[in-house]
Amino acid sequence: MSGQDSIPKRAREKIVSLAGAERLVARARLRGECIVFTNGCFDLLHVGHVRSLEQARSCGDRLVVAVNLDASVRRIKGANRPVQTARTRMEVVAALACVDWVVGFAADTPLRPIRSLRPDVLAKGGDWQADDIVGRQEVEGWGGRVERLRVIPGHRTTEMIRRLAKSNPRKKR
Repeated sequence: MSGQDSIPKRAREKIVSLAGAERLVARARLRGECIVFTNGCFDLLHVGHVRSLEQARSCGDRLVVAVNLDASVRRIKGANRPVQTARTRMEVVAALACVDWVVGFAADTPLRPIRSLRPDVLAKGGDWQADDIVGRQEVEGWGGRVERLRVIPGHRTTEMIRRLAKSNPRKKR
């Protein structure tokens, strides 16, 4: 390991554009590395997210995480979401050692980054049925595989928000 390689990256340096991710993935492939892709909103990072991302990384050599941008989260989760901005969510995800690169995406599904990056492994939470996993047909079509990750019971962002709201009710004025 060279001196430069031993210096830890700052989390924000792992946040890249889709074009930047394409270049990084291409270089990794030249080294024979297996690329894993996963995605999500990651609104309030919790142990379920951490363990899923660690498990996803264990499926290959490099992990790319695509994070839904704010308008996409609002369309999927409702008007009160996201709790945190996309930039904040992306940086928190990027801070995890198991994550190599983070990209944002504006659509409701990650199909564009999946098609652009052509991962060897598409990893998605086990709460998704195989037939409902966006990109499954594409990844399997170019010879990749889909991995359904373990669900960690009791750790869901929506539940965290509900519990927080119940424990801290707002007083009427």
